[in-house]
Amino acid sequence: MSTAEWLDIGWIDQIPVRGSRTVQVEGGDDIAVFRTAEGKVFALLDRCPHKHGRLSQGIVHGGAVACPLHNWRISLSTGEALGDDKGCTPTVPVKIDGGRVLICRASTLKAAA
Repeated sequence: MSTAEWLDIGWIDQIPVRGSRTVQVEGGDDIAVFRTAEGKVFALLDRCPHKHGRLSQGIVHGGAVACPLHNWRISLSTGEALGDDKGCTPTVPVKIDGGRVLICRASTLKAAA
């Protein structure tokens, strides 16, 4: 992907460890960008597949985030609900370049639509 295909959303240090930051998408759903305790970064549509809770307000533990509404655990890498729960939240490709967090522009727009 070319540089124009990636959206620079800021420094990795601006995303709290075991926390998130949201990226607003005009006319669509926000994207939640998460940082794990291991420093890995993931991006998901900021909406639980169950009751549409804002995943950005959930608690990150390991490679998952717990929805703040009903404690559904969502995999940060796949967007799939874990355990007995069923459902999936769209993921957005993310990369780190020189300490900057970049998300895929096309995937962001598609996921948020």
